[in-house]
Amino acid sequence: MLQEGNPAPDFTLSASNGEKISLSDYRGQKNVVLYFYPKDNTPGCTAESCDFRDRSQDFSDLDTVIIGVSMDDLESHQKFIDKYQLPFLLLSDPEAEVCRKYEVYQEKNMFGKKKWGIVRSTFIIDKEGKLARSWRKVKVDGHVDEALSWVREHLQ
Repeated sequence: MLQEGNPAPDFTLSASNGEKISLSDYRGQKNVVLYFYPKDNTPGCTAESCDFRDRSQDFSDLDTVIIGVSMDDLESHQKFIDKYQLPFLLLSDPEAEVCRKYEVYQEKNMFGKKKWGIVRSTFIIDKEGKLARSWRKVKVDGHVDEALSWVREHLQ
């Protein structure tokens, strides 16, 4: 079970910039907002990603990078980035390996049908690589501002 204060699970995934990105790449340099979302170009995911986009400079000013993760492929991610001018990396986790490490790949009930997918969640990982804060079953409205306030108050 993931617990705040413990080391965040490391991983390496393909990123929208064509590179392989590891969480450990940021250790000692940047805080990381790692947000997991169900699917590119869906209403809630678009709203959340655009909220992160609109506050990306505020996070950057606090030595914090934003990274989004879904099971979509890199081509889908690039279209999503281009359409909404997202200034941060999106990582592809097609087999839900990292989603499982962060316990966000769960059975969901969609319109009476059960299916497995990503439960919208956000994790803040500090510069030492520790899981500093987590939000699960995120409601999009106001979430990015709450995450930004938390970083501002606790990771300065």
